[in-house]
Amino acid sequence: MASPNTRDRILLTSLALFNAEGLAAVSTHKIAAEMGISPGNLHYHFKAKQLIVERLFMRFEQRLGLLNGSTAAVAAIDDLWLALHLRFEAIDEYRFVYRDMAFLAAEYPALGQRAQELTAQNLLAAQSLCEGLVASGVIQTSAEQARILALQIVFTTTCWLSFERLVPGREAQAEADPGLAAFYTLTLISPYVSSDSRAYLDYLRGKYLG
Repeated sequence: MASPNTRDRILLTSLALFNAEGLAAVSTHKIAAEMGISPGNLHYHFKAKQLIVERLFMRFEQRLGLLNGSTAAVAAIDDLWLALHLRFEAIDEYRFVYRDMAFLAAEYPALGQRAQELTAQNLLAAQSLCEGLVASGVIQTSAEQARILALQIVFTTTCWLSFERLVPGREAQAEADPGLAAFYTLTLISPYVSSDSRAYLDYLRGKYLG
């Protein structure tokens, strides 16, 4: 029997290949070849590519679930920037999920359904986050504006990597910057930020835009 660590190595190698080459382009044989093991050894741990994808998707769900559960701790602009940065880092680490969503949903309909459920959870968390920022005086908006901001935040985080791939002169997979993405997302709330909370926003603007 192979080492129990082989399963984790398969998952890590698969994640790197899915991110680099795309979900559709990577087979279990390619994963095995990349690892220097036989296809039979890989199939002992994961009988099909779908099982690898499901396990990685579950890890992505868990990662975002933890972030969604921590929205109550966001009570200042710097807290929000950190929360967004951590979210973009998670999305970047599992970039194949959102980037290859059309293929993933078509090939694995159950995962497509789970992706919709995850988006619904993200929307609820973003709504809670915006309501908390209003309650703490960080932003000043109506209830309707807070709902729109929540939708914009989820839209931006979900579509970030697809946009990065279309930026001229840049290799998105190599140069995507979670910190910069967090700053640009933070500017969505800029019109609503209270004067007491604007200093950190100005600091970030200087850091990223010069």
